[in-house]
Amino acid sequence: MPGLVAALQGLAQRNEVMSYGDLARQIAIPGPGSIARLTAALEVLMVEDAEAGHPFRAALCRARSGDGLPAPGFFDAAVRLGRFDGGDLRGFVARERAELFKAAALR
Repeated sequence: MPGLVAALQGLAQRNEVMSYGDLARQIAIPGPGSIARLTAALEVLMVEDAEAGHPFRAALCRARSGDGLPAPGFFDAAVRLGRFDGGDLRGFVARERAELFKAAALR
């Protein structure tokens, strides 16, 4: 998906997270179903990240509700990929984001 990786890199460099809707608008995913298309693309990135042993870039997204956490599908995918045991949601996301922010600062 054009612009997605660059947008996520920019968030990591600024130590920021963004809602799925705002990210979909930023990278100009059109019309109805934009969030579904975005989350599908994020899940592809999660597979790539898992295979490479990198933190999940999708952790930089937050649901509209949920106190800054990603949507439930993020956690489901992380469990399927063997990187999350389903326990401490906040701790898992905090670790993923910290690793992303650290890696971005080193670039």
